[in-house]
This record gives sequence, C-alpha cells and structure tokens, in this order.
Amino acid sequence: MLDEIPLSRPDTPLLDQIESPADLKNIEPAQLQELAREVRKFLLYSVGQTGGHFGAGLGVVELTIALHYVFNTPHDRLVWDVGHQTYPHKILTGRREQMLTMRQAGGLAAFPSREESEYDCFGVGHSSTSISAALGMMIAAREQGIDRHTVAIIGDGAMTAGMAFEALNHAGDLDENFLVILNDNNMSISKNVGGLSSYFARMWASRPYNFIRTGGKKVLSKIPPALKAAHRAEEYMKGMVSPGTLFEEIGFNYIGLVDGHDTAELINILTNIKQLRGPQLLHIVTQKGKGYSASESDPFGMHAMNKIEPQKSKPALRKAESPTYSAVFGQWLCDMAAQDPLLTAITPAMSAGSGMDKFAEEFPKQFHDVAIAEQHAVTLAAGMACDGLKPVVAIYSTFLQRAYDQLIHDVALQNLDVLFAIDRAGLVGEDGPTHAGSFDLSFLRCIPNMVIMTPSNENETRQMLYTGYRHRGPVAVRYPRGKGPGVAIQQHMELLPIGKGVVRRKGHTVAILAFGSLVNTALETAELVDATVVDMRFVKPLDEALIGEMATRHQLLVTLEENTVKGGAGAAVNEFLLREDYRIPVLNLGLPDEFLSHGKVPDMLAKAGLDRDSIATSIRAKLQKCKIQSQAV
Repeated sequence: MLDEIPLSRPDTPLLDQIESPADLKNIEPAQLQELAREVRKFLLYSVGQTGGHFGAGLGVVELTIALHYVFNTPHDRLVWDVGHQTYPHKILTGRREQMLTMRQAGGLAAFPSREESEYDCFGVGHSSTSISAALGMMIAAREQGIDRHTVAIIGDGAMTAGMAFEALNHAGDLDENFLVILNDNNMSISKNVGGLSSYFARMWASRPYNFIRTGGKKVLSKIPPALKAAHRAEEYMKGMVSPGTLFEEIGFNYIGLVDGHDTAELINILTNIKQLRGPQLLHIVTQKGKGYSASESDPFGMHAMNKIEPQKSKPALRKAESPTYSAVFGQWLCDMAAQDPLLTAITPAMSAGSGMDKFAEEFPKQFHDVAIAEQHAVTLAAGMACDGLKPVVAIYSTFLQRAYDQLIHDVALQNLDVLFAIDRAGLVGEDGPTHAGSFDLSFLRCIPNMVIMTPSNENETRQMLYTGYRHRGPVAVRYPRGKGPGVAIQQHMELLPIGKGVVRRKGHTVAILAFGSLVNTALETAELVDATVVDMRFVKPLDEALIGEMATRHQLLVTLEENTVKGGAGAAVNEFLLREDYRIPVLNLGLPDEFLSHGKVPDMLAKAGLDRDSIATSIRAKLQKCKIQSQAV
C-alpha cells in the first residue's frame, strides 16, 4: 500500500525485465504478485509526472498481468472498454519508458490507439464499445479461418449502456468461443446509478438470501419439511437474484464472482476458460485505486490527477481564480431551479464533470443521472418535455454525438422544450480526438427547430443558458472546457434577443465574425490588422442583418470558430452570402478536416492556425491574394 505518489522513479527489478508480454511469460508464477506491486508503483510515478487517470488502472493490474500471461497477445485480441484502465496494459506492452510522455504532444495517447501499438487492437475513447468491437473481431477471425481468442474487458459502469447488451445478445445467439470479462468495482468516474449497477452490489448481500444460505439452515435442520422449503427458496433466489441468470439466459456461460486481485487464481481460471466452448462471461470483483490509500478511500475524487509540480520555496501570490464554464453552468442550474420547480436536470454519468454536484445535493428530486446512456438521456428529456417539465440535458459535445438520432427524431422533430448544455465544445487538450467537441456546430445547425448559441465568456454563458431555458423549442448552448477570460458575472438573468450578434470592436477593411471561444482571440488579432470584430453569439439563427452590414462596409469577411470548418458556422455565413448575392471575399477559419492529436490546447490551436499570429497571417495572405489594400497598421 502506497500513501504517497513516488516523485522519483521507483525500483522495479521485475518490471524492468519486461519489454513485451513474451517476457512476462518468463516470470515465475510466484513472482507475479510482486510484479503487480511494481506495476502499481511505476503507474503512480508516471501519472504523477504527466497527469491523467490512474484509479481504474490500479484496479486491473492483476487482471492485465493474467491476461497477457495466459493469452498470446497481440495475436489474441484484448479489447478494453473506456481506456482509462489501460495504463498497466501500456506499461506491459513495450511502452513503459514512454509513459512519461503520456498526454503530451507527440507522446503516448491517454487511451488505446491502433496507430500507437499493435497491442491496442481497437481505439477507445467512449464507453461500452468493447463487446461489439471484440465480437466483430471474433467474426472476422472465424470468416478468415484464423485460430485466435478474443476477449472484451468491460466495467460495471460501462455495462449500464444499451449498446453493451445489444452486443451480448448477438454474441449469445452466435454461440462461438468468446470471452467477456465484467470488471465489477461498483464504481465509475461518477457514481454508478440505475438498477443494473446496484443489482451486482445487492444480490449477495440481501438478508433473506444470507439467512437461508447460512444461519437459517442450522435453525431449520431439525425440521426437515422446513429445511426442504428453505432449499427450494435458495434455489429460487439464486435463479432470480444471481447475476449469472441474466447472462446465462442471453446465452453465456457465467463464471463468478472471482477475486480480481488474485493473480494466481485469475491465471488458473483464464487457462481453463480457454478450453471451454461457446460464449463465456467471467465476473471479477476489483477495487478501484487498489494499492494507493488516497484513491482507495476516495475512488471518485481520486480517479485522476494533474501533474505533480515541484513545490516552490516561496508560494506565489494568487489572484482569485475565475470559475470554469462547468461551474458557471452548475451555479446557473441551482439559481434557475430555485426560481422554477419544473426544471429538471439530466446527465449521462457526468455529474461531477458537468458541474452538477451542488445541484444534485440541493435539488435531488430534480436531478437524474441516467448512467452511461446518452440516447436514453435525450429521449427521457423529450418525454419530460411532453408533459410539462423543463428538462436541461448536461452533456459533453463528444457524447452528444451518440444520441444524434434521438436529438433529431425525439426532440427537434416534435419541437420540444429541451435545453442542451453542451460542455467540452472545441478542443479538450490531453484527452485527444476521442473527446474533442469538434463537430457539434456542424451536426446541430442542419436540424430544423434548433437554436444554437455560442457564448464567448462566463457572463454570456449564464445569460444564454437563461435565454435558452425560456425559449420555446430545442436549444443548444455550447461552451468550452476550462475557464473563460474572467469577466464579471451578472447575477441578474436577462433574456438576450434571439439571433442577434454584438460588435465588439470597430476597424477597417476586414470584419471578423467570431463564434464563441475564439472571440477574445479575434479581438487580439484585430489589434494587429485593425479589423472589426463581431461576437456573433448565435450560429442558428444567424444575425443576417449584421452580416449584411459587415459585408457592405468591409472588403473581407473572416469567420472564426473552434469547430470543424466543414459545415460549421462559417459555412452558414457562406450560405447566406451566396443566397443574398453578396460579392465579397470570405476567409473561413476553423478546425481542419482531420482528427487533431492530443496536446496542450494553445499548442493545438496554433497548429490549426487559430492563434492570434496565425490568424493575422492568414488574413494578410487573403488580402494579398484578393489584391485588397488593407488599412491595417
């Protein structure tokens, strides 16, 4: 057990012998438990240097060792769910020393990546995909006559998603050799909710079952008829309460519960499972944060950490920190709920990340965490809106993509009053392309009835949330990860005019039409090229009158957005200009048509040409190309 994160590289003699899983098989079985301790120490050390998730990884160290010890990877396929738990897997598959580059530009990704290693057979960012992907690999091997084992490793939190059960149902019907490992730690990033997650924790702890199984039998042993009835009751409860029943009815052979921290037992069971025919489900129990006392005692708060910085001799004086956009949303949610008892808030397992913990405590009856079920979250909101409630769906941009059908058919088509508070819009930095909110403006603006707002600071976020909440019909307010520019937040909430932008700076020749997070960058750029800057505020409906005015008074329009330039806000401006036959050069600047690798957000924006100097350079080049005489200083 470790009480502190190692600040210097720990001594790991066994781990140092392993450059690939083939080397792992040379370790004596009696030494594997010691190897697990070394992996934990190195994992904590490396995450302390880079920041990142570690709680889930600490919980699957023994399982990771056992899987690579028993199976012939990478020929045999290991498909991990979510990705936070794969740090031990990376350590054991030739990337140990590269762990110190985790989440840095040019370094290891925070999640499995097919481009990074042949041992990462499926790229993972979101949850609940492992069983489907592994099943596809199993079918591919069967069709090509390849003899290999395929294993999906999924947590109890990820098992709450409908996609996981769709895949289980298909796998059970195929009746092929296929292994699913359910890692049950009764935890996830946010606390698991719903019948299924509590099902695993309740079933063996029920008083009636334990009374019949143990003490009750002793009492009834002197009364044969009663004892026989108790046996029947136990069999009934096993059939109705045991998790095995659920999976066996689908078509899996259920094996569990198994201690997920007993390496020898895991190796023995996995070796036996390799000889079994048909779909198998191994149910193991682990402890999230195993081996690190702070994480064991607080698995929710200590599932990840920032890079540990060396302490300075004299702590620098700090200014009062401005709130994150998530915190601004969370406070607005509480303030709005205090005014309107019809408000109800929904999140698909991202309560803490979305800033909703305070709301959940103060308004528990108006709070609904639906677990990892984005599709259900959106249609649930639609149902609530149908019968008089005012639902607010707090969801990350990247996760809203999973509920696109429900957004269109269940909410927008019926023009229901649902407010989508879209967090993590734009680039998210070290988490990389799987978590970037690069596409929401593009996929939202083509949906009829949608209103789309892009606040540029904390106060605009609060006022737009209020405006969207009061608007009749579906509304999306999208804001970035982290903190804004630090403007004062007006506590009084007021309605903003729908579809109206604001001129933030007057200049000459060039007008920059900026959307959301890049408004402040546009203002900085304008000082270099003497441009007019418009905070467009709305992507849909556009302020067409203001765009027309800018087109009339300037010689070049520049659109600026932290969204893919394909089909985004700039494309909406182009459509208007073409429709109204404005003949003016336009420069659309946004995220490129590619998945941007992980790194620091400012560096990623610069690489995409969206920092101040790059934007100014692009504007000057466009002016030169169009032979426009700029009045820029």
